[in-house]
Amino acid sequence: MTSQTLWTLSLAFGALSIVLFAGGLFWHLRRSERAQARVDEVLQTRETSAATFNPFLMPGANPQAASAAGTAKADKDAAQTVANSMNGPAWLDSGIARALLADEDRKLMEQAGIELSRGGLIYVISRAALAVLLPVLALLAFSPKGNAVLFYGFLAFGLGIMLPKWYMRSKANQRRVQVVEELPLFVDLLRLLQGVGLSIDQSMHILATEFGSVLRVISTELALANRLHSSGRTREQSLQRLSQLGADDDMSAVVNLLVQVDRHGGAVQEPLKEFSIRLREKRQAGFKEKIGTITVKMTGVMVLTLLPALMVITAGPGFTAVIRSLSAMGGK
Repeated sequence: MTSQTLWTLSLAFGALSIVLFAGGLFWHLRRSERAQARVDEVLQTRETSAATFNPFLMPGANPQAASAAGTAKADKDAAQTVANSMNGPAWLDSGIARALLADEDRKLMEQAGIELSRGGLIYVISRAALAVLLPVLALLAFSPKGNAVLFYGFLAFGLGIMLPKWYMRSKANQRRVQVVEELPLFVDLLRLLQGVGLSIDQSMHILATEFGSVLRVISTELALANRLHSSGRTREQSLQRLSQLGADDDMSAVVNLLVQVDRHGGAVQEPLKEFSIRLREKRQAGFKEKIGTITVKMTGVMVLTLLPALMVITAGPGFTAVIRSLSAMGGK
């Protein structure tokens, strides 16, 4: 039995173990979805019972106290549901899942806007499956001999482990760039809503629900921040993820301004106006820098494309005359 056959058999057994592991993860995910559906059903039932008068309430009982207790229980269940969606299911903190989905990967997943409960399952399975399938494909495609088997196997294994992470990092970078593009419009809309007399909570709710078509990334993060804030977290804690999403410090400055206004009060319209002006100036400076970079790049393009055509146009007749003269001399 050759080494290549042993490698193929070991990778086949590895693929079988990956399939069994994926089946277990799908089972855990199904259980989590059923539990979350049950919590949503209980919350809806409690909201319905709290909004409707109960004629069978025992004499001497306090309806306001019963309603407050039901509301507190519903808020606690909602907070637990939001915490579970943020932290992910319990199986992500055990065994191979913890090794394939480290803290850095969780942060990248949050920056990419992917839900940890479902996206974590897909991420773990994709890394494990590619780590097994790519070496098999590499050995079958290249048919290496001797020590080359180890080289191709480890190279394909490393690519299988890193490809999902590279894709996640690319998506997170694109999302951060999109946040930078949406930030000036977000500041202007927030200043406009504050100017008509709305509070911070009302402004953020309107931005999250009504402006999703123009604030594709920020509106999604604001909706999540509003849910976290309504479940009992402070404004600073609920906006922490949004402050870390931007590619620069401008988003963190806006979040800090909102936190300070929510905590201490005060007028926010004038600071937002000054911040909007600074963002426009910064964007103009960025455009000028890009124009300067494009000019330098176009110099090389012009040398490679226009210089040969210019030489043909200017020196072509001279070369033609020299060739004709030499041909005439040779004929004589």
